[in-house]
Amino acid sequence: MVLRDNFYSHLVAWMKIILPLAALGLLCVLFMISSNFDPTTTVPVVEIDLEQRAQDQRATNATFAGVTSGGDQLSVNSKVARPDKTDSRRLFASDVSASFRLTSGAVIDLVSDHADMHHGDLTVMLDGNVNIVTTTGYDMDTDSLFARFDHLFAETPGPVIGHGPPGDLEAGRMVLETHPETGDAHLFFTDGVKLIYKPTNSGE
Repeated sequence: MVLRDNFYSHLVAWMKIILPLAALGLLCVLFMISSNFDPTTTVPVVEIDLEQRAQDQRATNATFAGVTSGGDQLSVNSKVARPDKTDSRRLFASDVSASFRLTSGAVIDLVSDHADMHHGDLTVMLDGNVNIVTTTGYDMDTDSLFARFDHLFAETPGPVIGHGPPGDLEAGRMVLETHPETGDAHLFFTDGVKLIYKPTNSGE
């Protein structure tokens, strides 16, 4: 019993020495850490031109779509689209892909560098390296193509060159529109058409 009392008395005596020393050590560590912090310094902030960001409005991976009066679907996709600063109804897009899905089941896919879309007029102008591919077998290239969202109509203001089921062809103008009597979609080549006919090999 005496040994146990001596053990506890020695333990208490040592704890009275060790605990204050430990507390003093913790205070020293905290003091050394806080001495490296200057409360007068400001937090670093990344400089951002907020005015420029506000002016540079844009939409990424934007999609615009419409259905014509005849039921044909037209969609335009772009990686980047920006509104016109002077006309809120107008948009400028880049890296553009578009698609006509006709009621007949035919599909016309287009790609271009740029597009100028006007919601008020329901029009779009594709510009720069325009490629036109149809499920009916045509693959044509041109500089620009104008199309409407409200009814089926598209035309190239300038020449087109490419190939189709008849063979290689060039034309001063290409028009896609609905036949007024039948309502079917028709693709016309006008203004000086040059065709190199390539007959289908009957043996295939």
